[in-house]
Amino acid sequence: MAHRKLTDRRALVTGASSGIGRAVALELARRGVDLVLLARREERLAETAQRVQRDFGRRAMTIVGDVTDPPVRQRAIDAARESLGGLDILVNNAGVSAHGRFADADPARLRPIMETNFFAPVELTRAALPLLGKGRQPIIVNIGSILGKRACPHKSEYCASKFALHGFSEALRAELAAVGVDVLVVAAGATDTEFFQHLIEDQGALPRRPSRGAAPERVARAIVRAIERGRHEITVGGQARLLAWLNRLAPGIVDRIMARYG
Repeated sequence: MAHRKLTDRRALVTGASSGIGRAVALELARRGVDLVLLARREERLAETAQRVQRDFGRRAMTIVGDVTDPPVRQRAIDAARESLGGLDILVNNAGVSAHGRFADADPARLRPIMETNFFAPVELTRAALPLLGKGRQPIIVNIGSILGKRACPHKSEYCASKFALHGFSEALRAELAAVGVDVLVVAAGATDTEFFQHLIEDQGALPRRPSRGAAPERVARAIVRAIERGRHEITVGGQARLLAWLNRLAPGIVDRIMARYG
C-alpha cells in the first residue's frame, strides 16, 4: 500500500492504559489521530485520554473494561462509529502471559491467555471490519511478539497465542487485500513495561528475568512508522531481530540454546 497519511484518521487501541498500547495511542495522537481507548484500569486510561487531548488537541473516548468481554468490545466499536464517525486504524495490543513449565502448569491458565491474546483480537477485528471497510486507507495492527516467530520454554501458552495471532494476521491480510484493508503484524521484542507484574501465573521457573528491553515509546514510534509506510510485518528490537535471523540461519543451534533452559 502507498504511504499512509495519519492526520485526522480515527483509531481504536486496546490495552491503552500503559506500556506499548499507551505509547502507540500517544504517538498516533501526535500524528493527528483521534482515538477510542480501551483498557481495564479507569484512572490510568483517563490519564492517557487527558494527555491526548491536552498535549495534542485530539479527541479521545475511553472504554473501561476487559477486551475479552463481548459487550465491552461492542461499546468500543459503537464509540468509534458514534463519536468519531468511523474507524481507520485498529490496534489489537492487549495481552497477558504466564511463567512456568507446561507440565507443571495449572490447566486453567491456558484459556485466559488465549482469550486475551487471540480470541479477543480476532473477534474485535470481526466486529470492526464493517467500519474499517468504509475507512480511509484502513489498517489492522496486531501486536504480536518475537515469541510468535520463535518459541521459548516456560511460556508455552503465551507463545502459542502469539503464533496463532501471527498466522491469523497473514491469512487475514490475503483475504482483505481485495477490499483495501491492510494488516500489519508486529513481532515485538523485550519492552520495558509492566507486563511481568500482571502474570496469570508465575512459578518462578525462569533461570533469569528478561532484560528491561526497549522503551515503549521507541517501540511505538517503530509501529507508527510502519503504519505510515504500509509495512506488513516488522520485528522491533535488536535482540528480537537477532533471534529471528539466527533462527532462520541455524534453527538447530537455537533449539540447543532453548533446551538449556527447558
